[in-house]
Amino acid sequence: MNAYFKDYYEKLLRQLSVDLNCNMSDFCARENVITASALNEGRRSYSPGRPFLEMATLGGNTVITAEPCLHSFLREFIKDKEGHRLFESDNLAKLNKELENYGYQMAPTHHMFLPSKDVNPDECCPVKWIYDDEINPFYGDLRFPNAIVFPEPCPARPDRIAVLAVEGDAIMGMAGCSEDAPHWQQIGIDVLPEYRSRGIGSYLVTLLKNKIIERGDIPFYGTAAANIHSQNIALKSGFRPAWVETEAVKMEPAAVV
Repeated sequence: MNAYFKDYYEKLLRQLSVDLNCNMSDFCARENVITASALNEGRRSYSPGRPFLEMATLGGNTVITAEPCLHSFLREFIKDKEGHRLFESDNLAKLNKELENYGYQMAPTHHMFLPSKDVNPDECCPVKWIYDDEINPFYGDLRFPNAIVFPEPCPARPDRIAVLAVEGDAIMGMAGCSEDAPHWQQIGIDVLPEYRSRGIGSYLVTLLKNKIIERGDIPFYGTAAANIHSQNIALKSGFRPAWVETEAVKMEPAAVV
């Protein structure tokens, strides 16, 4: 682990301990860990209220925070299993079946990245920077569902910075960041289809990552397990895989036919 990445990794342990109501050392344990969920100040939150279940792994064991009604099931669920294997489809299916009893289901897993090296890209295209309230006109814009919180502002995760790739009056793409926890800025990227395969995505993400670091904050990047294109953008921009996480969300009411 290089010194650059190690610094961010230690900050990650502190943040995950807040998110999952555990000790930093729990992520270094040999066994999986279960804790009672809590609304700790400074936690990242992607669903309203106290988490019914959230789980994360850094590649070794897994830490799960959950409502106490799930703990008996979870103790059997994690028994004799390597932590990272709890994120495999067969185990997630078992977990999902139990959650259905409470009106919940598992959300998709997210593969999360932290900075691992400096990248100073050659200029790819003209860019425009916007901040805070300057981002407001773009809410609801179907071109940018990933770069900013969509479709409307989210007070719990305010968008802070966006950088736009421009060609004359045309916007070719946008990278933006939301402050998901104090000083933790999650980056998202959208490049319009007609401008893809020109290196715009990795250029914008790299510029934004560098800007966040310059401002003294922590950039991070998340993507779906099968989104290889997005993962490659993260790698080209100086990120590396750091952890995997998922959570339980309330089931949508069945449609009336």
